[in-house]
Amino acid sequence: MRLSSYFLMILLLLAGGCSLLPEQVDKTKDWSASQLYSAAKESLNDKDYKEAIEYFEKLEARYPFGTYAQQAELEIAYAYYKYDEPESAIASAQRFIKMNPRHPNVDYAWYIMGLTNYNRGKTIVDKVLPQDPSQRDTTIMHQAYDDFYQLVKRYPNSKYAGDATQRLIYLRNNMALYEMHVADYYMRRGAYIAAANRAEYVIENYERTTSIPDALIIMVRVYRKLGMNELADDALRVLRLNYPDNPDIPALSQGRDPKHDKGLFGWL
Repeated sequence: MRLSSYFLMILLLLAGGCSLLPEQVDKTKDWSASQLYSAAKESLNDKDYKEAIEYFEKLEARYPFGTYAQQAELEIAYAYYKYDEPESAIASAQRFIKMNPRHPNVDYAWYIMGLTNYNRGKTIVDKVLPQDPSQRDTTIMHQAYDDFYQLVKRYPNSKYAGDATQRLIYLRNNMALYEMHVADYYMRRGAYIAAANRAEYVIENYERTTSIPDALIIMVRVYRKLGMNELADDALRVLRLNYPDNPDIPALSQGRDPKHDKGLFGWL
């Protein structure tokens, strides 16, 4: 009986063991705002983004006013971005922009939003086996484009403007290429009007992108399929004038379809 009692006591102690342990002491309990900020920055430099976020959050909660808290609001957005929490990164950047529209570093908030959306949707598979970004849905690409565009428009002298401009060019090319993927899809299925609409959209909205010659080629092919030879000749004339070295011009000029049954991206 006594053995059973001891056994029961041990089980009770194990079950309630956590309550017998001393509470974990928060080493930052009496830290000043500058101490919390310095610790957060050190964690950022060490790429310990989770710890940096924890320090920044404590700083914002304990010292909601002042320079350190304001800077923490901005830098926590970067920490969230690096920690792969895009929703929190964007929310933090948007909050900073709303609360500090004239802050000297507000351009950085726009930049972080752009970077977050720019890399959003990428999976571990994408990092190991890179996928063609032009084949993804363009909603997030448009969001990233808008963020970078606002940065360049509002703060043309920002140190982030140059990088943002290059990303804008890249995004425009990919958004145009996405439209060409769709146009090719319609073309291969005989939906010629839908293909023409996509190609026309690219020509009208994505001028100076790498997809313009392919959009013109789609127009030539569609108009010939529909028996609109005069329009086909007009599209070919524009192609020949602006892209004289395009390798498909000779075949198109002879009335042949160089992409017949190959699909747009089987011959690029």
